[in-house]
Amino acid sequence: MIKKIIKNSYLTLMVLFLYVPMFTLIILSFNKSRSRATWGGFSLNWYKEMLNDKAIMNALWNTILIALISSVIAVVIGTLASLAISKMKRRRKSFYLGITNIPMLNADIVTGISLLLSFIAFGISLGFKTILLAHITFNLPYVILSILPKLAKDEQSLQDAALDLGASEVEAFFKVTLPDIMPGVLSGFLLAFTMSLDDFIITYFTKGAGINTLSTLIYSQTKRGVKPSIYALSTIIFLLVFIILVLLNFFQNKKKEKVLK
Repeated sequence: MIKKIIKNSYLTLMVLFLYVPMFTLIILSFNKSRSRATWGGFSLNWYKEMLNDKAIMNALWNTILIALISSVIAVVIGTLASLAISKMKRRRKSFYLGITNIPMLNADIVTGISLLLSFIAFGISLGFKTILLAHITFNLPYVILSILPKLAKDEQSLQDAALDLGASEVEAFFKVTLPDIMPGVLSGFLLAFTMSLDDFIITYFTKGAGINTLSTLIYSQTKRGVKPSIYALSTIIFLLVFIILVLLNFFQNKKKEKVLK
């Protein structure tokens, strides 16, 4: 009985620790007062101000566009790289996997400075394109890590069988291999998209002047005080992510029920 109470108390504290700050942010986004300490009444003013703030809208557009493009490119390159690595011999495979894992283990500040120096060395002016290249670079290892386990021996056998039956390598990939590894491709895309949306350090070093993502814009505002309109934007992002997760779980459960039937 005591063990159960301790377990439930621990779980409750963990949930509160994770979500109380988020709920506080949501409440403050509807606070009429700019003060975080006093409640001035319910208001949607900060949501209206957010929509009318060009700096926030531009930063949001840049963030989504960079995350989307970098994730798609990383998935395409990562899928091809995973296919190549999966067909290598053990020693060579271990070597390339080790190289692939280095960016994930490396500190973000080291990666950010390295990319900055590389862009300067090659005479590439900092801006949208350098952020995009940086995000593709640090997303690739996560995509490969998501796809490579799906390329097991069974998938290779199925591809060989398709080739024996007269399919070309391209046909075998799109009709046999890709459908089998699609869960890994999707998880790699979602992971890359999330990592890109969340990144600050690497973006900060590679963005240059005149362009911002949400993370760098919020950081710049901390020096003067974060606007309550940022609370409104954070609330919308949180609710969208929550709804997407609920829908994904709902459809997965429906799919499992159909399989069981």
